Amino acid sequence: MKFLITAGPTRESIDPVRFLTNRSSGKMGYAIANAAIEQGHKVVLISGIVSLPPLENARMLFIESAEDMYQAVSAEYKSADIVIMSAAVADFTPVKYYSHKFKKSGHDNLILELKKTVDILGFLGQNKKDGQLLVGFAAESENIIANAREKLKRKNLDWIIANNISTTGLGFQSDNNAITMISRKGQTLEYRPQAKMDLGRKIIQVLLKDED
Repeated sequence: MKFLITAGPTRESIDPVRFLTNRSSGKMGYAIANAAIEQGHKVVLISGIVSLPPLENARMLFIESAEDMYQAVSAEYKSADIVIMSAAVADFTPVKYYSHKFKKSGHDNLILELKKTVDILGFLGQNKKDGQLLVGFAAESENIIANAREKLKRKNLDWIIANNISTTGLGFQSDNNAITMISRKGQTLEYRPQAKMDLGRKIIQVLLKDED
């Protein structure tokens, strides 16, 4: 089968020096991609800028901004059997890009105007092909399950993977995570704190079983 997987953060440039980003390390997405490769499947991994080595047996596409991610995903998703959107894509990007480094002299405060980025997961949900599994992530700090279920429905997903980002030692930048997988068919699977590599294998097992 062919997997399309996204991982890592995006960067939204303010000027040639500064950008907006988030705490995603890409470790979860890379773990999922590695697990799919271990099972002998084809993997396209679209990655933001991370400190992880490229996966040798995946086709790697490196992006920077949310717009870059959208362009790469929209070019690849139609040929994928399973799409897993684990990247932490920026919801907003600066309206104005300063072509030269913005100087602080003469400014006691700076108001940065932002605009929404393309809703990539929503786009995929609206354009999902027959038989294709679409998986999203919900990184939440409150009402974890309720927010995940709402996102599952709103984005027209087949599965959503929720995790609590406020739990110390888990999630962003950690080698470990704890997740809850929720399907549109009503399944709820909870996985205790463990290595992301192990979780990646379990996620792939669940999704492949759903494809049977």
